[in-house]
Amino acid sequence: MIELAGVRKSFGSGPRGIVLDGLDLVVPRGEFLAVRGESGIGKSTLLNLIAGLDRPDAGRVAVDGIALEGLDDDALTRLRRERIGFVFQAFHVLPYLSVAQNVALPLALLGRRDDAASARVAAMLAAVGLADRAESLPRELSGGEVQRVAIARALVHRPAVVLADEPTGNLDPGSGAQVIAMLREAVKDAGATAVLVTHSATAAAAADRTLVLTGRGFAPA
Repeated sequence: MIELAGVRKSFGSGPRGIVLDGLDLVVPRGEFLAVRGESGIGKSTLLNLIAGLDRPDAGRVAVDGIALEGLDDDALTRLRRERIGFVFQAFHVLPYLSVAQNVALPLALLGRRDDAASARVAAMLAAVGLADRAESLPRELSGGEVQRVAIARALVHRPAVVLADEPTGNLDPGSGAQVIAMLREAVKDAGATAVLVTHSATAAAAADRTLVLTGRGFAPA
C-alpha cells in the first residue's frame, strides 16, 4: 500500500540540512505500522512525504500503486481527499462547527452531502462512542473525546491510508491508551493501512509492527 525507495529529503543546504537519506519502506495493505524515533529525526517529514505534502529530493514514493512524483498539485490534493485520512496531535477540529459537522468535512470536500453521507457520519460517531455528542461543540468535549472526533473524521470517507502524527501527545496516559485502542479498532474495521508516528512505547505496542527511525534508516524496535 505504501512504498518508499531511496528517498532523500533535506531542508536547507549542507549535510546538516539532510533529514532523510536513502530511506526504504514497504507497508503492506492492511498493516498498522508504528514508527518511533528521537525528536527531529524526520518522523513527521516521513508522513508528509507519504501524503504528498512534501516532495522528496530524490527517490520514489508510491501510495496504493500510484507514484506521487508523477502527480501535479491538483492531483495530489485529490489523492489526499480520496485516499488518505489524517489524525494530528493538535486535533485540528474546527471550533465553530459541531462534532457531526467536523466529521462530515471530508465527505463535503468530496461533494457528498446526501442522506448516505449523513448516515456515514452517524455510523462513525457511534463507532468512536460519540453518538450522543453529535451536536456538541468541540469546547464541550474532553481532549480524549476531541481526538475521537478526529479519528471519526479521518475514517469517515473510507480512506485507503490513515496517517497519525503523535495522536496521544496532548492526552493523559489513560485517555491516550483509549484513543490508540479506538484508532486501531477503527482502522482495522475499515480495512485501512495505517502509519502511526509516536514517542510513546505504549502507543506503538498497539501496532502490528514497530520500526525505529534513525539517521541511518529504519531499525526494528
